[in-house]
Amino acid sequence: MLVPVRRNAIPQVIFDGLGVFVAYYLAYRLRFGFFSDPLPDHYRRLFWASVGPIVALCLIAFVLFRVYLRSARFASVRDLIAIINGSVVGTIAAVGYVAIVRPIKFLTPSDEAFYADPKRFGSVEGISESVHDRLDRVATIPISVVAFFFLLLLGFMAGSRLVARFLHDRGSFGHAHGRNARSVLIVGAGDGGRLVLREIVRNPALGLRPVGFVDDDPGKKGLRIDGVRVLGPTSELARYLDDVEPDEVTIAIPSAPGTVRAQVVRDCRQRGIPVRTLPTVFELLQGRAGTYVRQVRDVQVEDILGRAPVKMELDRVGNYLRGQVVMVTGAGGSIGSELCRQIARVGPRKLVLVDHAEDNLFEIHRELTGDRHVGRDVAIAVLADCREEDRMREVFGDHQPTTVFHAAAYKHVGLMEENPVEAVRNNSLATRLVARLAGEFAVERFVLISTDKAVDPATVMGASKALAEWAVEAEQQRFSNTQYAAVRFGNVLGSSGSVVPIFRRQIAHGGPVTVTDPEMTRYFMTIPEAVQLVIRAATLGEGGEVFVLEMGEPVRILDLARTMIELSGLEPDVDVAIDIVGPRPGEKIHEELFGGHERGVPTDAERILRADRPPISAQTVDEAFDRINLLVLEGDAAGLAHEVAALIEAARGDGSLGTPAHV
Repeated sequence: MLVPVRRNAIPQVIFDGLGVFVAYYLAYRLRFGFFSDPLPDHYRRLFWASVGPIVALCLIAFVLFRVYLRSARFASVRDLIAIINGSVVGTIAAVGYVAIVRPIKFLTPSDEAFYADPKRFGSVEGISESVHDRLDRVATIPISVVAFFFLLLLGFMAGSRLVARFLHDRGSFGHAHGRNARSVLIVGAGDGGRLVLREIVRNPALGLRPVGFVDDDPGKKGLRIDGVRVLGPTSELARYLDDVEPDEVTIAIPSAPGTVRAQVVRDCRQRGIPVRTLPTVFELLQGRAGTYVRQVRDVQVEDILGRAPVKMELDRVGNYLRGQVVMVTGAGGSIGSELCRQIARVGPRKLVLVDHAEDNLFEIHRELTGDRHVGRDVAIAVLADCREEDRMREVFGDHQPTTVFHAAAYKHVGLMEENPVEAVRNNSLATRLVARLAGEFAVERFVLISTDKAVDPATVMGASKALAEWAVEAEQQRFSNTQYAAVRFGNVLGSSGSVVPIFRRQIAHGGPVTVTDPEMTRYFMTIPEAVQLVIRAATLGEGGEVFVLEMGEPVRILDLARTMIELSGLEPDVDVAIDIVGPRPGEKIHEELFGGHERGVPTDAERILRADRPPISAQTVDEAFDRINLLVLEGDAAGLAHEVAALIEAARGDGSLGTPAHV
């Protein structure tokens, strides 16, 4: 926008110009008196000579501070700050204009007497120079007029918008609602809660009637926000629910931790009160359309299990990707697709989406180029299998990426147990290939998406990811100009390998929900949060490190199943049965984030640790992969399982990879 003025703001500009004129006139009258004689002649001439340019200068100042980009009916604190800045600059410009361009010269009565009869004062030649200089006087705006003008200008500008806002919102103050409106209790009296309240009272068609706020800020207790009282903290929500008896509860805190959401849901479920929530911070960042209230949705398990969100400015921590060529393998998967969404926000020069699954690749490419308006010359879809060396060399050569996020992997534990050769081929050998190509093509950063199942692995899937971590560490020793890293984390809610989609399908079919062991626990994290931390971790360390995301407290799978059943409006063990089926082969009861030979070391980034562990030589890793590659080519699943088990056991012992005794 060349001129920061709305198309329909001309009447507002004219009205403000009139306000500047009135403020300037009243400033003189306040200085010289409302009921006195007319203004002194020289100040009257000064007023009329300067009022036009001063009105123009003030309006220009308000335009420069973007006052006219928003209607007066929706004025906010940000608009008030712009008005204050514009008033200050406009006043200074007015004083400068009069002092430099339009000062008024005049004579005092004594000066006029001198010029009328100079002989009374002696000869003109005998008058001192200082006296002679005072004969022609110059009038500028008096300091008192300047002060009055600034205060009046600010008052007119802010006051007119306050009146416009009042007239626009006057229907809200009575909170008039239909006879059948549902009462709603709002959890959160911050910005989110106030926005929800305003939309409710402005839109009676929503059929909602606010009956109170609940907020943990002790300073807000008892306050009234637009006439609605803040009852007290969420710790006393149960009592407020019994007192107010709302028809529904809305959680209006996008950044609320899972513990708060879980407590609200629990107290409301006990009383049969439905609960809805605003989108989380990550969902809001994704820019989903719709008014604030219409974005309210049912509470999901992700809301309850999600921890206090990491306060991370993606534009800042991901700035290293701006203008770069970024490649994401496995771009159509749950982690890969979210990586693509968040990287696209930073503004890369090119985003290369690599996947061998046609449907998944098509969906993420269509989303980026269609829904998110990423240019087709920026988002490049590449059908390729990371296991094929010739094809991947072609991809690296064509696009010359500067950063590679390797998210391509098989994730389903049970399926990998039945297909160990493919698990190792895809998760281990393909990772080694892509990591080596990254070094050969001078990629600046290579990041492997790993898993907590790689810690002291007891399954084929976990072992294959442990081998992938070793491969990345070995390539770092070979290619020092590329910064390699592996990022390890637990289950991400909603990913293709997560238990959550399985439970959802089982509940939708009426059960039973199958749980392997009543004591089994897992770490959980939302996909957007995990991806943000991955992007941040790529800039940590000096290369070759394994970073571990802090996952919070582990969650019992049995509790997760019960929570999901309750969120579906059903009762566990009554409406939906829960069957304990026993753990699968090699499945752990409790996952860990660090192995026995590792320890967590804090980093500069919040919730990201570094796994400090003994180094592994590249030669040893190469020898191990040569043996594994031969077994994969032969399709020897039994020999491969034995080989990998021996390698894992050797690493558990002293952190190094030795040659297994049977080889």
